[in-house]
Amino acid sequence: MNQESEQESRTPSLLGVFGSVLASMFGVQSSRKRHEDFSHGKPLQYIIVGLVMTVVFILTVWGVVSIVMRLSGL
Repeated sequence: MNQESEQESRTPSLLGVFGSVLASMFGVQSSRKRHEDFSHGKPLQYIIVGLVMTVVFILTVWGVVSIVMRLSGL
C-alpha cells in the first residue's frame, strides 16, 4: 500500500502535463524531466494534452493569418 501512495504522489498533475508538453513542443524539455514523464506519467494524458495543444496552436496560427490578411486587404 505504501508503494501505491508513493506512485500516486509521483503522478504529474494536469498542469504538470501541460508544462511538459509545452516544453517538448518548444524543444526545451530537460532529459531529467523527460525521464520523469516516461517513468511516472500516464501516456493517455500526454497524448490527449498534446493533441489539444496542437489543435490550439493550429487555430492560433490560422487566426493570426486571417487577421493579417484582412488588415492587408487581401
